[in-house]
Amino acid sequence: MSTSCTPAPHLLLIRCPDEPGLIYRITGVLYQHGLNILRNDEFVERAGSQFFMRTEFTGSFQPETLLQELRAALPPAAEVRFSDNRPKNIVLLVTKEHHCLSELLVRHAFGELNARILAVISNHEVLGELTRQFGVPFHYLSHEGKPRETHEAEVRALLDEYAPEFVVLAKYMRILSPAFVAAYAHRLINIHHSFLPAFVGASPYAQAYERGVKIIGATAHFVNEQLDQGPIIAQSVIPIDHTHSAAEMAQAGRDVEKIVLARSLRLVFAERVFVHQNKTIIFD
Repeated sequence: MSTSCTPAPHLLLIRCPDEPGLIYRITGVLYQHGLNILRNDEFVERAGSQFFMRTEFTGSFQPETLLQELRAALPPAAEVRFSDNRPKNIVLLVTKEHHCLSELLVRHAFGELNARILAVISNHEVLGELTRQFGVPFHYLSHEGKPRETHEAEVRALLDEYAPEFVVLAKYMRILSPAFVAAYAHRLINIHHSFLPAFVGASPYAQAYERGVKIIGATAHFVNEQLDQGPIIAQSVIPIDHTHSAAEMAQAGRDVEKIVLARSLRLVFAERVFVHQNKTIIFD
């Protein structure tokens, strides 16, 4: 067994208006502090002339001093921050479908998620036994007979107790209010099939079967006030044909969804995702 104690690299994350010489200035400041760059990714969004940069580096430094020097070298509107890429604290919201929850619980159990699942919250009891088998707290908050505002207030009160950095909708089949979404801006991640907006409602795969679709996909995204129209983090598709029944299509859809959600969380938790307007800049 390896006993290497090589420290994890630090991350430098920058967003600012684009102008000549930015990479030269940024890397120059790091060099002056004796820091070693392991990887550097940058991108310019030409439409808005916005510059994005993610840098992995090693070495000892004084965060406040380095931050001040970097800001002095960049345009006044620059956003600059450091990250140690530590595991993120998250809470999962679920309803009855187990596939995404199961995938995340297994990855969490084997240290593959770069996150700590603090709890699972559900409006049904169905997934309680599964969750508790992994030693994760499960909270059942029924929505039956309650106005949406009342139920959401109960969910938010419980979330406040855990104070997660991200909330993951692992097939949480409840429409969230704009107020709920706003409370977790750019911290609320959802997964759904990619048939939207064509096949809406409770039976999208039956509709897709009737139409004879030839691909099945999934989309993971940040939730905004338009719910399923937020900035996209990850997507994937698989081919199908006329031999697939509606049930087989639904199973294939579940397989894609759980992998796409896990991939999106890997990207977000590794600080590889910048949200810009209603899209994402991703350094993978």
